Amino acid sequence: MNLELSEEQEDVRRLAEDFVAREVAPHVVAWDRAENVDRSIVKKLGSVGFLGLTVPEEYGGSGGDHLTYCLVTEELGRGDSSVRGIVSVSLGLVAKTIAAWGDEAQKRHWLPGLTAGEAIGCFGLTEPGTGSDAGNLATKAVRDGGDYVINGSKMFITNGTWADVVLLFARTNDTPGHKGISAFLVPTDAPGLGRRTIHGKLGLRGQATAEVVLEDVRVPASALMGPEGKGFSIAMSALAKGRMSVAAGCVGIAQAALDAAVGYAGEREQFGRPIAGHQLVQELISDIAVDVDAARLLTWRVADLVDRREEFATAASKAKLFASEAAVRAANNALQVFGGYGYIDEYPVGKLLRDARVMTLYEGTSQIQKLIIGRALTGVSAF
Repeated sequence: MNLELSEEQEDVRRLAEDFVAREVAPHVVAWDRAENVDRSIVKKLGSVGFLGLTVPEEYGGSGGDHLTYCLVTEELGRGDSSVRGIVSVSLGLVAKTIAAWGDEAQKRHWLPGLTAGEAIGCFGLTEPGTGSDAGNLATKAVRDGGDYVINGSKMFITNGTWADVVLLFARTNDTPGHKGISAFLVPTDAPGLGRRTIHGKLGLRGQATAEVVLEDVRVPASALMGPEGKGFSIAMSALAKGRMSVAAGCVGIAQAALDAAVGYAGEREQFGRPIAGHQLVQELISDIAVDVDAARLLTWRVADLVDRREEFATAASKAKLFASEAAVRAANNALQVFGGYGYIDEYPVGKLLRDARVMTLYEGTSQIQKLIIGRALTGVSAF
């Protein structure tokens, strides 16, 4: 792998950096306090091509490779993880999955709007009773003539109250476990589909997170994506790439923590000199810096494997595990550099820590990533 970015990749990275400085950074504190990102950001993300990265141009996408996607995701994560999450889910989990698994009609119907930011998608897998144990989800889709009738509920759904389409996973037969699960593209304006915003989150407060309830929601058979019974495979393939996106966003959090800690340490004086001159402060900063570099390299490796069409799932779990835990360490160390000022939201590091904490939980907890890695190394499942 050549670690030197191409001119085009550097241009896109700078575009993302400028976008964050202009459209995100001035509003981060206000959005966090209000628990609401301005929805106009979605159209802006689409207009610069960020919602179409890696999607073929014939469907409205902006093309590009997965390393470029990671560069953009890192910059968005550095600016505001709530904004990064919009892209990671609507593009990373939904649009990319439609591009990979959808039929031609589904691609033509959904992808142009999703990539332009005129529509937004959410990923309906997690349920109130099944998080890590997604293979035992309870939502059911029953065939009724030319339709399916869906009943169930989904929990902690990013973009849930904003979405125009849910990539929904439901059980289509009574086969226990993951073999009975199928994937559907369900419009959120379908009768019987209700949504409730989840407030009071520790982090990602500006992100639209929701509970989605389906009561006798009727969709045509054409809403089925991929073969019936293959939904779990579709979900897992989406999450494998999604973990790369989360890892890149975590690199952004850690980089923001490093930038903030270095800047503050050079300005803050104690004992007659800037605290940057104190050895233990330098230790905190150096620990952050090492975590940033290590997490970034693990993430770039996943992108390289994806672009070369090689097996990447285990590498994605390694990157997600390390980068998410590193983001927590980095933000916590940065807060220590800031001292008491880090504990109030006029300074950035408290929000970085709150946002980082959920990264070890969603799209597969750190413990689940360890099980995936251990199973890949030993060939033995351990549950």
